[in-house]
Amino acid sequence: MNDARIRVLLVDDHTLFRKGLAELLEQRGEIRVVGMAGNGDAALGLLAEASPDVVITDLNMPPQGGIALLRRIRAQNWRGPVLILTVSDAEDDLASAMRAGAQGYLLKDMEPDDVVDAVQRAVRGETVVAPTMTMKLVNLLQGGAPPAEKADALKQLTAREREILDYLAQGLSNKAIARALDISHDTVKLHVRHILSKLNLTSRVEAAVFAVEHKSGKRE
Repeated sequence: MNDARIRVLLVDDHTLFRKGLAELLEQRGEIRVVGMAGNGDAALGLLAEASPDVVITDLNMPPQGGIALLRRIRAQNWRGPVLILTVSDAEDDLASAMRAGAQGYLLKDMEPDDVVDAVQRAVRGETVVAPTMTMKLVNLLQGGAPPAEKADALKQLTAREREILDYLAQGLSNKAIARALDISHDTVKLHVRHILSKLNLTSRVEAAVFAVEHKSGKRE
């Protein structure tokens, strides 16, 4: 019988954190940790052997760090998603990770369920960032007023969907949006899917960039 779980390789120089994260991820049932490494050299050695779907690596990790590991992984033509998991919320670190080819930037104070959700979305091809980093990524990606056809697509959104789009632009997680609007988490997820479909977008990050650009365009 095939194992449909997402195969993850964890890379972190702190053994206790690495083992604790592996246990938390596997408790949720959707993820299987197929390898753990404490540095970049060990991680590269496991890459072919473990055949992960996703690599999750720390940022500040001796001797070279997560960005150097990411570049080495890409140099080997491994094209799966690499997610940075770190304590750093600095915009410069986020920019460096994205320029090096990371598909996600997560923070170590995130809820385990949110990390699992981010891993699942990364496997589907989305760019994923910690909710508190969304606006910083928007600042990096924002490039002027939106095309007219994109702005016109806003007319397809309901009042509730526009409200949720504004919250996405603020970097709120689905759980935080649910609390703010006093609706269920599943209802927010459904609204987000509808927003992405109507705006022809593929990720929450794109939706946040779109929302900020649209507001900028309206002010000009």
